[in-house]
Amino acid sequence: MDITVFLKYLKLEKRFSSHTITAYQSDLLQLFAYLEETYDLTSILEVRHFHVRAWVVELMQNKVTPRSINRKLSTLKTFFKFLKRRKEIQENPMLKVIAPKVGKKLPVIVKEIELKNLFEKINFGEGYPAVRDEMVMEMLYSTGMRRSELINLTPNDLDFFNDQVKVLGKGNKERLIPFARPLANRLKNYLEIRHDEFALDATDSLFLTEKGKIMYPKLVYNLVKKYLSQITTVEQRSPHVLRHSFATHLSNNGADLNAIKELLGHSSLAATQVYTHNSIEKLKKVYQQAHPKAKKKSE
Repeated sequence: MDITVFLKYLKLEKRFSSHTITAYQSDLLQLFAYLEETYDLTSILEVRHFHVRAWVVELMQNKVTPRSINRKLSTLKTFFKFLKRRKEIQENPMLKVIAPKVGKKLPVIVKEIELKNLFEKINFGEGYPAVRDEMVMEMLYSTGMRRSELINLTPNDLDFFNDQVKVLGKGNKERLIPFARPLANRLKNYLEIRHDEFALDATDSLFLTEKGKIMYPKLVYNLVKKYLSQITTVEQRSPHVLRHSFATHLSNNGADLNAIKELLGHSSLAATQVYTHNSIEKLKKVYQQAHPKAKKKSE
């Protein structure tokens, strides 16, 4: 089952990232392996809805989470829709496949006071790696950008005249994220230290390893985990937690949902609305603790 043309379509027309394309490829190869082993199917033209349903059942039996299964089904929907449009199949088998329900899970966040302590009380140390680590943590929290977006930044993306940074997001969509003047001053200081250390020009990566190379995803993950471990007890301590915290803290402080959507680079409000749930949960707690009608009578 050749999927080369489909993968090219994802890259050239949908403009998906290499990471997303790899995930799509993995999902399809996993399904094909199951179909060949279980049903001896070698042609995509023979796939029916009950084949996909059976695969979903096996995934659930293997303790794959509903969220992961739904992501795989999303891959299949895109794939079979592509084949249908090219008239390579008569019917789309995914039209009769029902995705498993996913329980609503609120994003994990770090409290505002904890992040305040991180930047005011934690000693990051001296030298380029320490200054870089502090800058990475502050950029992730102050802008809400994704890890991949941070890694791909260059000094040219920083606009100190307008106090904003240009970010290349999903689908190669550019957006501008403002930053506060104190952060602008710290960024300028960081650039001086970076230049003294590596003497690189403005087209090179903004954040570098100790050897002057572009930072890699695992390095960013490890440093975020290292510093969050010092100020919070939340189990998840990934770069995305800082993105969640950025959005939730904006929502808690009255920011407009559409503005948060634009800052995060979401294509629709649906993805952004989860952050209002965190705010609602917080409001419920405040109500239950403070409102006379919510308090239980002690008599």
